[in-house]
Amino acid sequence: MTDVSFQGERGAYSEAAARSFFDKEIKTIPKTTFAEILESTSNDETQYSILPVENSIEGSVGESYDLLYSTSLHATGEIYHRIEHCLIGIGNIDEIDTVYSHPQALGQCRKFIEEHNLKTIPAYDTAGSVKMVKEQNKSNCACIASKDAAKIYNMPIILEDIANNLNNYTRFLILSKESNPETGNDKTSIIFSIKHEPGSLFRIIEKFHKNNVNLTKIESRPTKTNTWEYNFYVDFEGHQSNLKILEMIEKIKQETLFMKILGSYPSAKLS
Repeated sequence: MTDVSFQGERGAYSEAAARSFFDKEIKTIPKTTFAEILESTSNDETQYSILPVENSIEGSVGESYDLLYSTSLHATGEIYHRIEHCLIGIGNIDEIDTVYSHPQALGQCRKFIEEHNLKTIPAYDTAGSVKMVKEQNKSNCACIASKDAAKIYNMPIILEDIANNLNNYTRFLILSKESNPETGNDKTSIIFSIKHEPGSLFRIIEKFHKNNVNLTKIESRPTKTNTWEYNFYVDFEGHQSNLKILEMIEKIKQETLFMKILGSYPSAKLS
């Protein structure tokens, strides 16, 4: 049995994404924080962790990217999981004045919340907010989570599909101590920092262009050590063991102050 750690309570989107990614039976292990799920895999409590890194509506999950900087685990897979938000509670829509959920979910349903003039209370997890609302047992309180979470906690669904945009996906990375061999349809993720001088980022981007390597994402995050200095998180097509990619990475290293390869893994498609 493969053990996979995820953040949240039973019924969380992370748990559903993990079950979709692995085509075999797995044992999912809930943890309270993102840091705890990575620690569990680092300490061999689980073989894999699943970490949300970006959403098609709300963008990147900053905490996840900051943890990727420090973890020793390898990115070994990715999955795009469709997010279908429901309003869940014991009251009806006219009674509700307060809604609980994870900040990302609240942001993804901002239009609905504003239209109904609802007070928002952030929770550490979408499925966890269902548990909270059930324990409160108040008709004026509801939460935003998945159908699975409503079913697990035996709570009524008041409304379905309440996100700002129904084309709502979250990208998750799968992390482990192992590395993946090249498949021919791979993606590589790296982190680097550069000198604070003109042209430093251009010289790195130029390496991708000259080697005809497609960049699929570039994101900057504060270093947390020096004010107004950033780490760059980059995803690109290709595997780190491929000779062309390997040579390009070595040239990029020469232009950086720091570089870390998060891993190479089969590139996922929207399902």
